Amino acid sequence: MQGKMYLKTQQQLLYLCVSRPMKDYFRLLRYLLPYWRLATLNVFFNILSVLFSLVSFSMVMPFLNLLTKENDAEYYQNIINGPPGINFSIKSMLDYLNYYFSKMILDDGKQTALMVVCLAVVVLFFLRNFTRYLAIYYVSPVLNAGIRDMRMALYQKILVLPISFFSEERKGDIISKMTADVQEMKYTMLVSIEAIFKEPLTILIYFVALITISPQLTLFVVIMLPLAGLVIGRIGKSLRKTSDKVQNRLGLLFSIIEETLSGLRIIKAFSAEIFSTNKFKKLNQEYFKLSTKVERRRDLSAPLGEFMAAVVMATVMWFGGNLVLKPDHLLSGSAFVFFIIVFSQIIPPAKAIATAYFNIQKGAASASRMMEILDADNVVNESPNPISKTEFKEYIEYRNVSFAYGKEPVLKNINIKIEKGKTVAFIGQSGAGKSTLADLLPRFYDTSSGEVLVDGISVRDMKLSDLRKMMGIVTQESILFNETVFNNIAFGTENAKEEDVIAAAKVANAHEFIMQMENGYQTEIGDRGLKLSGGQRQRLSIARAVFKNPPILILDEATSALDTESERLVQDALLKLMQNRTSIVIAHRFSTIQHADEIVVMDKGEIAERGTHSELILNNGIYKKLYELQLFL
Repeated sequence: MQGKMYLKTQQQLLYLCVSRPMKDYFRLLRYLLPYWRLATLNVFFNILSVLFSLVSFSMVMPFLNLLTKENDAEYYQNIINGPPGINFSIKSMLDYLNYYFSKMILDDGKQTALMVVCLAVVVLFFLRNFTRYLAIYYVSPVLNAGIRDMRMALYQKILVLPISFFSEERKGDIISKMTADVQEMKYTMLVSIEAIFKEPLTILIYFVALITISPQLTLFVVIMLPLAGLVIGRIGKSLRKTSDKVQNRLGLLFSIIEETLSGLRIIKAFSAEIFSTNKFKKLNQEYFKLSTKVERRRDLSAPLGEFMAAVVMATVMWFGGNLVLKPDHLLSGSAFVFFIIVFSQIIPPAKAIATAYFNIQKGAASASRMMEILDADNVVNESPNPISKTEFKEYIEYRNVSFAYGKEPVLKNINIKIEKGKTVAFIGQSGAGKSTLADLLPRFYDTSSGEVLVDGISVRDMKLSDLRKMMGIVTQESILFNETVFNNIAFGTENAKEEDVIAAAKVANAHEFIMQMENGYQTEIGDRGLKLSGGQRQRLSIARAVFKNPPILILDEATSALDTESERLVQDALLKLMQNRTSIVIAHRFSTIQHADEIVVMDKGEIAERGTHSELILNNGIYKKLYELQLFL
C-alpha cells in the first residue's frame, strides 16, 4: 500500500508543475499504478545495482595502494589500531577495506591480495549487472501491461462513442492514435520511470558517497551540474509543439492510405494515379521534414549532454587536483581517483534525465492526441439505473421527436406509432431525415427533444444492450468483416451451432452460393467481403439478421445498390425475414414498400403524408409524384 501511495504522490507532484500536454501525459501514467508492486521491485533492484556499483568502484583504492605503496610499514600503520567499526558510511567501508587488504598483504603477500581484489571486482560487477537485469525484468511487464490497458481503453471508448464523433474524425488519424501514438508512449514511459525513480535515486546514492569522500569538492559539483542542466533544458522547449505536428501529419498519412485502399477502383477508373501520388507525396514530404527536425533536436541531447559532462568533469578535475596538490593534503590521491570514478557514474543518469526530458516532450504530444479520444464526450450515455427489457410486446412510438446536427434541424416534431407485427415504410428525397429517424430507435443518436418509446418505456431509460438485442439491422452498405462466412453470419455469438447458421443462410437465399465456395461456410471473404458480389454480401447481411432472430427489423435501403437479379433474390430473402416481425423499412424503390402496412412520406424533416400505397396514390400528393417519376425512369 505504501508503494502505491508513493507512486501516486510522485505522479501528483509532477502533475502540478507542468503544462496541459504534460498533464495529459502524466494522466496516462495512471495506467501503470495497478502494477506498482512490480514497479517497486524495479526500484529495489535498481538501488541494489547502484550499491553494488559503488562497492565495486571502492575496490580502486586498495588496488591503487597495492600498486603504489612499496613500504610494508605503511601497511602496519593501517592495522596497528585493529579492525575499524563497521557502519553504513563510505568512510567506514573504505577504512575497513584498507585494514583488511593491509592485513592480507602482510600475511599472504601482494600477489594474493591482487588476486582477491580482481575476484572481488568480478563478483561485484556480476551482482551489479544481475540486479540491473532483474530491475529490467520486472519493469518490462509494467510497461507492456500499461500499454495494453491504454490500447484497450482506447478501443473500448471507440465502441461506446456516438457515431457522430466519427463523422468529424478521419479514420486514419484514429488509427494513428491507437498505434503510433500508443507505441510512442511505451518508449516514453520507459524513460519516464527511470527519470522519475531510478536516475534520481542513483544520483542521490552517489552524491552521498561523494560528500563522504570530499564535502568541498561535492559542493563544487552541486554548483556546476544545474548550470549544465539549464543549457540542455533550453533546447527542448519547442520539441513538444513540433512533435504534435509530426503525429498529426502521420495521422493524415494513415487517412490517405486508408482512403486509397478503399477507393482504389475509383482512382484507377478516373486515371487519378498521378493526382493521388502528388497528394501523398506532398504530405509525405511534410512529414519527412518535421520528423527530421524533431529527431535532430532529440538526438542533440546526447552529444550536448556528453559535452557538458566533459566540461563539468574537466572543471572538477582541475578543482580536485588542486586539493590533492595543496601542502595540507585536503584529499589523498587514491581518494580523489575514487571520487572521479564515482562522479563519472553520476554523469550517465544526469544525461539520461536530460534525454528523458526531450523524449517526454515528444511523448506529451502523443498523450494529448490519445486523450482527445479518451476525453471525448459520450452523448449517448446509459441511465444510472437502466430498465432491463428483453422482450418486445406492444408498440414503438416516436412522440414529438425533433433532432438536429448542431444547429441544423433534421427532424421536426415527429409523431408515429408502430404496432407490433406491422411494417412501416419511410420514403422521401435524400436528406429528408429517414435514416436519422431509424437511427434514433437503437440510440445511435439521442433526440434533441421528444422521446422514442418501446412498449411505453423511453429508450433512454432502457439498458442499451437489451435495447439493441431486440433489433436486427440491414443497411445499404453491407458491413462484413475479414472473417469466414460462418463467423460473419454468427457475428457477436460465441459457440454458435452450425445448423442454426445454415438455417439462417437458407432463409436469406445464401446457402446455395456459400456451398459453391472453396471451403463452404469456412471460406474467408476478404476485407469488407470484397471477394463476394454485392448481392452475395447483402444476403450474408440478411442471414446475420436472421440468425439474431430479432423481434424488430430496421431495413435501410437494403436493395438500392443491387442489380435486378440480385434485388429479386434479396427481396425474397427480406420478405421471409420480415414475417411475424415489426419492421421499419427505408427505401427509394417503391417495389420494396408497396405491401407495407403504412407508408410515411418524409419531406424536409417532417411527415408530409402517410397511408397505404393505394391511399397515397389516390391522395395525388408527393408520394404519387415520386412514384410516377420512378416509373418514368
